[in-house]
Amino acid sequence: MARSRYFLLAFDQGTTSSRSILFDLEGRPVAVAKQQFTQIYPQPGWVEHDPVEIYASQLATAHAVLQQAGVGAEAVAALGITNQRETLVVWERKTGRPVYNAIVWQDRRTADWCEELRGQAGVVDRVRQVTGLVIDPYFSGSKAKWLVDHIPGLREKAAAGDLCFGTVDSWLIFNLTGGRVHATDVSNASRTMLFNLRTLDWDEEMLELLDLPTAWLPRVQPSASHFGATDPAIFGRPIPITGVAGDQQAALFGQGCVQPGMAKNTYGTGCFLLMNTGERPVSSKSGLLTTVAWQLAAQPAVYALEGSVFIAGAAVQWLRDGLGIISSSAESETLAGSVADTGRVYFVPALSGLGTPYWDPYARGTIVGITRGTTRAHLVRATLEAIAYQTRDVLAAMQEDSGLTLRELRVDGGAAANNFLMQFQADLLGVRVMRPQVTETTALGAALLAGVGAGLLPAPEQAHGAGATEAVGAGCEGDKPRAGGFRVDRVFEPRLDEEERERLYRGWRRAVARARGWARDDGQEC
Repeated sequence: MARSRYFLLAFDQGTTSSRSILFDLEGRPVAVAKQQFTQIYPQPGWVEHDPVEIYASQLATAHAVLQQAGVGAEAVAALGITNQRETLVVWERKTGRPVYNAIVWQDRRTADWCEELRGQAGVVDRVRQVTGLVIDPYFSGSKAKWLVDHIPGLREKAAAGDLCFGTVDSWLIFNLTGGRVHATDVSNASRTMLFNLRTLDWDEEMLELLDLPTAWLPRVQPSASHFGATDPAIFGRPIPITGVAGDQQAALFGQGCVQPGMAKNTYGTGCFLLMNTGERPVSSKSGLLTTVAWQLAAQPAVYALEGSVFIAGAAVQWLRDGLGIISSSAESETLAGSVADTGRVYFVPALSGLGTPYWDPYARGTIVGITRGTTRAHLVRATLEAIAYQTRDVLAAMQEDSGLTLRELRVDGGAAANNFLMQFQADLLGVRVMRPQVTETTALGAALLAGVGAGLLPAPEQAHGAGATEAVGAGCEGDKPRAGGFRVDRVFEPRLDEEERERLYRGWRRAVARARGWARDDGQEC
């Protein structure tokens, strides 16, 4: 079969849906299938999924996408998996039956225990030093602790090796291989709070701290390596599984951020920002997370700094659903562009506190600078600008911690389609913002990692082209610049001069100062 007839199949297992996307070897999507699954809320703050339904929905989309493309499994050269991170599944090794529902990354049932752990002398610093993470219910380790503490006999079975611990990628791999492979990749392992960033293996000190056994842990592999092959009964022939990464790390790879200092931002309900820091883990002084971005077989791991903006697109949704001043999210772009500026109005959308770098749970949404001349257009523009300001906050922390200079920002997610926001983001950062043609960057990253792992794309530079500054103009498809898997839809160049840029940002920082600490338990305003 000619090389051009091969495809890469990506599983994109998300928090609310499972998707499969078939890509050609140039990184172009050929077919897409999606299926939602049930969200389970047993108690306030608890979030669960049915692991069996997760696997069934993912498998259904895989078959659907092959049928849609009109190709058989013989045309699929490799399979890549990307997944919702931190969500924990525990199942019986012999039967493959889950012992409990998957505990989702959003779940907060271990908040009190995490608070107690943070109170122990030296523990916070030690956890950050070893794992790069903060002590929080977000990560898989505390969820595992809850399971062994609350389900009778579970600890003993886990210690005996009768159970399998895993993030969602491990659960999918186990089922796809007919129960033969219990493995994960370094990027997912680094989100458990049990993994040592430097040894790239499970850490005995962290396991002891959480009082968890080692026998139920998966084997840790490079993200681009051979994890096994699918059971022939599933697709009619074995398909090698050669690429695995957590969703945000896969998006970083899918965006072609393969050089230190390259960064991507996913504009969704909130924002996920990751910056490639190269072959060294960078400790953060600004509340950023240090994580493994990916590892290719027989090569050193690549690390990243990660920061989160809690409210981004959700602020626009609030304008629509809460205030009713716009009828659709798309209307925000038109309204924002209808005024020359915000009239010095700033909106700090701390609707659920502030994330990186402030980490202030008591901050609350604040609008400052309103006059009688303020219109809904000014408020809408201030809302979009707030997304860009928060992104600059995180990227400034990344540059300070890493010592790396941002050369450009690559973007994806729903709000990345907003041209006004992307232009203002470029203006505020003073670097160009690049939006790709293929916005399914998470799935693309999984597919490209699979291509590398299968030997079809032997290096990330070859998977993506020359990298950061060389990406534009590295080749053309029609009038669209392209670079391997990363093809540019539009480049937004900064237009503001530095003086104006910094004046606007100073105003933002003043507004943030007024929003912080508003809802403190002692009733004080600040």
